Amino acid sequence: MLRVNIVTIFPDFFAGPLSLSIPARAAAAGSVVYRVADLRDFTHDRHRTVDDYPYGGGPGMVMKPAPFFEAVEHLGARAPIVLVSARGRRFTHADATRFAAGEELTLLCGHYKDVDQRVADALATEEISLGDFVLSGGEPAALAIVDATVRLLPGAMSDFDSARTDSFFEGGLSAPSYTRPPEYRGLRVPDVLLSGDHKRIAEWRRVEGERQTRRLTRDDERA
Repeated sequence: MLRVNIVTIFPDFFAGPLSLSIPARAAAAGSVVYRVADLRDFTHDRHRTVDDYPYGGGPGMVMKPAPFFEAVEHLGARAPIVLVSARGRRFTHADATRFAAGEELTLLCGHYKDVDQRVADALATEEISLGDFVLSGGEPAALAIVDATVRLLPGAMSDFDSARTDSFFEGGLSAPSYTRPPEYRGLRVPDVLLSGDHKRIAEWRRVEGERQTRRLTRDDERA
């Protein structure tokens, strides 16, 4: 069983998503348990303060280190302890596979301007980002990481072969998908998919997947 710990100032953000669809199915199958810790429970003033002004001045507020350290100690969390951060390396399917194969995953959600660097240096074992953009907080990114991870667990998906044919499962993109009707507003499904020839269909999907992967690679290089 995978134990997922999430440290956040907005625990309610996770209540709905983790109780729905694949995250809920994985929990019902006994493959994962979620523990969401409210960072404000680990403060020691009547205002439950989790942030303060940055040393050296400047705009914005910085999240204090102590509540993060105390929350992780309370959870008894072990590595990997991931700080969701714009400074982190980009999250990949390989990370999801690694997390799914482990026993525990802890995600630290920042907010405001930044998180005290001592959290990254001495508490987190790694920093991960979803990409080259900034979110209002770490919660949406943490939820994406959880979803990508738990869908790989036993019992999460009724048809695990569906996951095996997803983009990035084997490093590249998957081929495009079509369903009924065979023609819609003049747009036709490729004839090969209607042929019933499974060998030709498999070859078409391989070629199309490779073409899509090359296209993405060219787009990334241009960016």
